[in-house]
This record gives sequence, C-alpha cells and structure tokens, in this order.
Amino acid sequence: MLKNVDNDFPLKGQVIFFATGNVNKFNEARRILGSLGIAVGMLRLKGDEIQSDSLQEIAEKSVQNAYKKCRLPVFVEDAGLFINALEGFPGPYAAYAYRTIYNSGILKLMEGKEDRKATFKSIISYCDDQTPLDPLSFYGESKGIITTQERRKHEKSGFGYDPIFQPDHSFKTFAEMTILEKNTYSHRAEALCRFAQWYRNIAAP
Repeated sequence: MLKNVDNDFPLKGQVIFFATGNVNKFNEARRILGSLGIAVGMLRLKGDEIQSDSLQEIAEKSVQNAYKKCRLPVFVEDAGLFINALEGFPGPYAAYAYRTIYNSGILKLMEGKEDRKATFKSIISYCDDQTPLDPLSFYGESKGIITTQERRKHEKSGFGYDPIFQPDHSFKTFAEMTILEKNTYSHRAEALCRFAQWYRNIAAP
C-alpha cells in the first residue's frame, strides 16, 4: 500500500530523471513524485540490461549504465511478476515473457491452477555524482492474484500484466483502475515512495 510522505516543501530547481522507454511507467512515477514536490524528467536511453535472477542486480547495473551516458541524477525501475503456481515464473524475466507469450500465454499456463497467488515486485535504483559506483535501491511489492481472463477499464487501459493482476483488498485489476487508484496498491508506487522519502531528506534545503 502506498505510504504517505510529508509534503511540506517543494524541491524547487531540482530535477531528477527516470531512464525508461515506457511512458506509462513514467506517468505513474511523475504523478507520485510530483505530488511529493520532486520534479522528474524522462530519459529515453537504450538499455544495457543484464540477465540475472536478481531484480536489484539488474536495476543497479542498468542505472550505472544510464548514469555513464547522461551524467545526471537518474533512476531506473525493474519489476518482476512472481506467480506461485509457476514456481515464481516469469519473475525477473517478466518483460521478455510478456513480449514472447503475452498475457494470453500466462493465462494458458495458469489453466487448471487452484493457487492463483502472485506478487509484483519493484526495485528503484538511483545514481548521481555521489553514488556512481554504489547505486541506492528501494523495494516495493504488491500481493494479489492472477485473474482467469484479461479485465480492463476500457480497450487501451493498463499495460503489461495489468489486465490480469488483481491486488489484494481490491476487486479490480490494475488495468481497471485509474492511475491514482493503482498508485495506492502498486509495487512501483511503494518503491517510488520509499525512494522519495530518502531523496527529500538528502535534498532538503
């Protein structure tokens, strides 16, 4: 669940950058960080993502590569969907699995499975001129279930696995929610909020 952060001052004149090619992720991050007084810009950098079973290792290597290219305060996000009945698949390979078999493939693999529990995990890794060799990482997760079919608010709502993931304590999938609703449940929002709490402490005047 998204935690509240005291927003009694804006960090004027300070901008951090989100290295991502996914405008949907950027819009979610901008909504959260903007509400907390943190200005964020989007950097479309070609990724040099490593293959690893560790989300944190992937995110930290990615943000180091991004910082080398831009020399700006920058963060990346890496996320994985861990499905109990599939022994944690697709896990850190969620993006590749989605591009390969899509949601329809995941639903097919889940046919006949009684245990539909799953966890979305997110790592935000940040790098600047003070931490070029030692990025800082922040974790978030959202527990829920894999639905039996895709469910969207409208034809184009949601992205990735959003239409088949229903978080605990909600009757909606992520794709049936507004961005504001999703940010009260999402793994990415929790990781971003933890990052924001740290960043506001070190960036405060």
